[in-house]
Amino acid sequence: MSGIGNKDFQHSYATSHNLISPKPQNAITIAVSSRVLFNMEKEQQIYEQQGMEDYIKYQVAHETEPFSPGPAFSFVKALEAVNTQLRELYPESEELFDVVLMTNNHAYVGLRLINTINHHQLFIERFCMTGGNSPIGYLKAYHTNLYLSADPLKVREALEEGIAAATMFTPEKMKEVSETQLRVAFDGDAVLFSDESERIYKAHGLDKFFEHEKAHENKPLDHGPLKGFLEALGKLQKKFYGKGQRMDCPIRTYLVTARSAASSGTRALKTLRSWGLEIDEALFLAGAPKGPMLEKIRPHIFFDDQMFHVEGAAEMGTVACHVPYGVAQRVTEKE
Repeated sequence: MSGIGNKDFQHSYATSHNLISPKPQNAITIAVSSRVLFNMEKEQQIYEQQGMEDYIKYQVAHETEPFSPGPAFSFVKALEAVNTQLRELYPESEELFDVVLMTNNHAYVGLRLINTINHHQLFIERFCMTGGNSPIGYLKAYHTNLYLSADPLKVREALEEGIAAATMFTPEKMKEVSETQLRVAFDGDAVLFSDESERIYKAHGLDKFFEHEKAHENKPLDHGPLKGFLEALGKLQKKFYGKGQRMDCPIRTYLVTARSAASSGTRALKTLRSWGLEIDEALFLAGAPKGPMLEKIRPHIFFDDQMFHVEGAAEMGTVACHVPYGVAQRVTEKE
C-alpha cells in the first residue's frame, strides 16, 4: 500500500532537494494521519453523510486543489527545520526525523495528497494508504516513535500495542509558532510518567497524594506512554550540544504539570534525572489552568491525558493532543 503512485514524484522531489530518507531503524519516525496534517473537514463530512463512493468521486474531481494546513502542519514543518540543521552539522548521520503519512484512504485519494505535499513543499517520502484497514502493523514496521491521529479509537489501539500516540485537536484559531525552533510541551503524570500518583489522588484525595509523593520522592516513577518520545528528542538535542549549540538549540522541551513544586515537584524532577533525561523548562502550576501558560510558550504540540486541559489549551490557540492513558480515562469513558 505504501507509496502507491508517488515514486517518480518523490524521487524527483528528493533529488532536487538533495535529500534521502533515513532508514526507519535509524530515524525518529513520526506518523501523522492525513486528517491532522491537512484540513479535511469538508471531505470527512461527505464521507460520513454520503458514503465512500461519493467521497472518492469528490476527491478525484478536486485532486488538483491542495488541502489547507491542519493542526499538525506547523509541527511537521518544525521537524523539517530541525532536520535541515542536523544535516548541516552531521551530513552522514541518519539520526533525523522521518515523517510517514498514515491514511486509511483509498489509493485513489493519494494523488490529491501528493499534490498537496508538493504544493506545500513538504518532504514526506513514506505513505501508507491502508484502504480502511488498521494502521498498527505499518506503525510497528516503521519503528514509529509517535503516532498522531484525529481518530481516538486508532490512538487507543496504538497505545495498547505500546506505540506512543495521541489524538490531535484543531484549535479554532491557531497561534503563530516558531519556524526555527521545535517546541514540545508535555504533561507529567500519565504522559511522561505512569499514572501511579494520579491513582492515589483519584482514590484518596490531594492530602494523601502529597503524603505519598513525599514518602516516595526518591523512588522514580514508572515510565508513561510518551517517555520514549522525550528520550528521542533528548538524543537529538545532545547532538546540537555536542557542537556547542546548547543555548540556541532548535529543539526545546517543556514539562507543564498541575503538580505543585514544593509538595510534589521533587519526585517528577528526580524521575527525569534518574532516566538521564533533561527537560528545558519545568512549570509547576499547582492546579492553575494550563492554557494561559501554554499561550506564552507557544509550543507546536502539547500532550495531556485529561480532556479539560486539552480543551483549555485549544481554546487559547495551542495545538493540543489527548493521550488516552491511565486512570483519568475511566472518568471520561462515558463521554
